[in-house]
Formats: sequence, C-alpha cells, structure tokens
Amino acid sequence: MKRGKFIVLEGGEGAGKSTQARRLVAYLHGRNIPAILTREPGGTAGAEAIRALLLEQPVGHEGWGMRAEALLFAAARSDHVEKVIEPALAEGRWVVCDRFVASSIAYQGGAGGLDMQAIDDLHRFGSNGLMPDLTLIMNVPPALAEERLAKRDGGLSDAISARPAHYHRRVAATFASVAADPRHRVSMIDGDASEDEVFTSIAKIIQPMIEQPVRC
Repeated sequence: MKRGKFIVLEGGEGAGKSTQARRLVAYLHGRNIPAILTREPGGTAGAEAIRALLLEQPVGHEGWGMRAEALLFAAARSDHVEKVIEPALAEGRWVVCDRFVASSIAYQGGAGGLDMQAIDDLHRFGSNGLMPDLTLIMNVPPALAEERLAKRDGGLSDAISARPAHYHRRVAATFASVAADPRHRVSMIDGDASEDEVFTSIAKIIQPMIEQPVRC
C-alpha cells in the first residue's frame, strides 16, 4: 500500500493554521483522498491530557520551566506519532497536523532559549525523527495576529498565548529560520489575505503531491 503524506501547518498565535488545516482536509476528501485532521499537543487521550497540563494553568501554579515544557511537548508528540500519525500514514491516509516539531523549535528553542540540538535529540528519541512531507508556515503581521487572537479568545488566552509580545516576536523570527532548514520542506504562506485567498495558495502548493491518490 502506498504510504500517505504528512502535511503540517505551522505559525504563531492567530496565524490561521487551524482554519486552513480544516479546509485542507475537506479539500482532500473532496478528491477522494483519505485524510485525517489532528493537532499538537493532542491527538490521543494521553497527549490531550498533556495539552491541558501545558495550556491550562491552575490557581497557584507558577508555570512550567522551558525544559519541563519541552519534555511535555515531546512526550505528547511521541504518543501522537506512535498511536495516530504513523499508523494512518502506513494505511495510506494523509495526515494534516496543526503544529509539529517546528513549534517546539520556535517556542521552546528560539523564544524559550533552549538548545536546538536538545530539541532535535528529544524528537529523534521520542518520535524516531519523523519529519513532514510538507510544512506550511503561515506568516502574518503581529498586529493582525493580535486582532485575530482577541476575537478568538475573548481576552481569555491560554498559558502560552498570554506570554508577552517580545516572546511571540522571537517565535515568529524562529519560524523564519526554520523555513531555511531543508529537513522541514517548508513553503511560506502569506496569511495577510482573505481566508479563501490563503487556501487558494495552499491548494496550489499541494497540487503536485496529489498524484494517483489512494481511493477510499
């Protein structure tokens, strides 16, 4: 059986990844390509439990240190890869994922100050170094991202979204450097456009990957 394709959407807070990931899965289904939508951290019961630990700060909790945060993300990803992503790809399905290892590089590495080699080592150990067939990085101006976040969260940001602006500027800068790393197979997407225009750009990029699709 032909192995499925693994496509990841990345970007900072308010970049529009989740919306476009949903549209991409619907687009693939419309072409009789079996595809699943998943997210990080999350995708399995265990990984969703870790997501809650990371994003929902109980009263009195001072927050995770960056090393602990990186370990939690790596643990969630390991479970996700083993139980959801790899089995789906092996069955010939395409996997569309909202965030993957590039987010660890950007958030805990570039913005959080952790050694990039340590993040790579965690990924190799926890997830056998799995890399996407294509990474789509959504690039939006900071002001637009903040506007989208305000509409989405209604002032109730999670523990990571609520970090200061300088942190998120470092996240954005690191995503730009990820784009230059051939391991991630990156295409940059201009997110400063209408939802339909952004998706048109995405559809053009993935079209060459749609060759002899596996039928449902």
